[in-house]
Amino acid sequence: MASSLRRVVDRCQNGAGGYVCFVNTHVAVMAREDAGLREVINVSFLSLPDGKPVYLSGKIRGINRLSHVPGPDFFQQLLALENSPRLRHYFYGGKPEVLDCLVANIKSRFPEADIVGCESPPFRALTDNEVTSAIERIRSVKPDLVWVGLGAPKQELWMASHWKALSPAVLLGVGAAFDFLAGAVKRAPVWMQNTGLEWIYRLGQEPGRLWKRYLYTNTMFLLYSLIDAMRR
Repeated sequence: MASSLRRVVDRCQNGAGGYVCFVNTHVAVMAREDAGLREVINVSFLSLPDGKPVYLSGKIRGINRLSHVPGPDFFQQLLALENSPRLRHYFYGGKPEVLDCLVANIKSRFPEADIVGCESPPFRALTDNEVTSAIERIRSVKPDLVWVGLGAPKQELWMASHWKALSPAVLLGVGAAFDFLAGAVKRAPVWMQNTGLEWIYRLGQEPGRLWKRYLYTNTMFLLYSLIDAMRR
């Protein structure tokens, strides 16, 4: 976590731009099955183990320096950093009411955070003109960090398509972190996060939306891990 925070801050300060992916079980399985998404994640500035199973898989493979870096925790720790000059934050994604609560909570909890804008895009495919207008609006306020909460894989594909146009800003795809920090969705207890059971808590909150995803991706993650272990 600490080294990843430093690298993002350094990237902001040296003007290199780029984007950061937070990889959970769902994203890992989609990337395994979709070469285009796999390329998007593999060429990111950073790809971090957001999901506990992804982290544990890396440890089992002998990556000793690996640590668990959940997107929602990274989001809050970067907001809490005291930087001179202060980093400028822009939020892209989420429902309008979620963004309103998100900005209000950040101003209350992290009063030093410099929020320069936020935007809730329509929940549909955007026209070319709409995409261009959104990029121009973001560029006009010169953010250092663009937090993207579009959900996977939409946010990863969006970042890969637009990071160069938004450079030198660093883009970070944090998914449900907007909902957590806004208070719209309650996060699982720490013990469930630490034991890789956060998905069960999320399933209990949104069973209709998540049961098919978790049934498939959790099963395939275990299957692909087994296949890889047998090959090694």
